[in-house]
Amino acid sequence: MYRAGHLGVSLLVYAPVGVALVVAGRADLAILGEFCMLSLATLPDTDHRLPFVSHRGPTHTVGFALLVGAALSTLGWAVGGQPAAASTSELAVFGFAIGTLSVFAHLLGDVITPMGIAPFWPVWNRRFTLGLTRADNVIANYGLLGLGVFVTAGLVVVARPLIL
Repeated sequence: MYRAGHLGVSLLVYAPVGVALVVAGRADLAILGEFCMLSLATLPDTDHRLPFVSHRGPTHTVGFALLVGAALSTLGWAVGGQPAAASTSELAVFGFAIGTLSVFAHLLGDVITPMGIAPFWPVWNRRFTLGLTRADNVIANYGLLGLGVFVTAGLVVVARPLIL
């Protein structure tokens, strides 16, 4: 997938999480999570710019997802407890969940392409693919983006009374 497709998949994956947070009275975390998901949507594709790192290699694995989750957990721990911030442990857990989920959303976007992913590398080199569409398919990429925006906007309209 290209950037537009990954943004759409991130919106779709995060939508139920965001709604659950709003229902739980945490619209602040719902908005923060959406911002983080969209900001990290293409993080695994930094492998295009890294020397000696193959595309859809180490940055497209469960291990990388956990590493990003740990990094955001550490950031949450550092920010937590500050004025106008959630508790330290709450932001640490939230950071881990969002960091990990953002990479998993990216992997979900790439597994639908013929190239697929090897999510358990280096333990298991087997590639997984659904082979539904090429990564460069403009209709698929913008279709996913449109669907993600539509679902997110619909949920915002439905959840709006809970926010106010």
